[in-house]
Amino acid sequence: MINHENGRRGEDIACEFYETNGYEIICRNYRAGHNEIDIIARNESSLVFAEVKTRTKTLFLEKYGSAKRAVNHEKRKHLVEAAVAYMKKNGRESRQPRMDVVEVYLKENGDFLKLNYIRCAFGAGGKH
Repeated sequence: MINHENGRRGEDIACEFYETNGYEIICRNYRAGHNEIDIIARNESSLVFAEVKTRTKTLFLEKYGSAKRAVNHEKRKHLVEAAVAYMKKNGRESRQPRMDVVEVYLKENGDFLKLNYIRCAFGAGGKH
């Protein structure tokens, strides 16, 4: 249950980050079949599909590495599939779509520690 709570807290922090930077949150936890996108947001020029990874500063972080490492090839594939499904259903508008990864790090007590924002996380060729 703690991981779910931390994940939700991380998504809340990521939403605040986007809103502070001029984005409107369109949807959270968008599902397309078995695929899910944590946050869909937009500003004047971009339609953003964001994957949020939350970690606490514990042995888990030391053992498994940074949050962005969890967004592997298979996860990227599922995110892209969900984004395509969203655009087919809702229209792309005139905004440029992109995929971001937001890493949120919490202290062991759940307090916010830091945020790492990776814009266009997959880049050319699907790498991040």
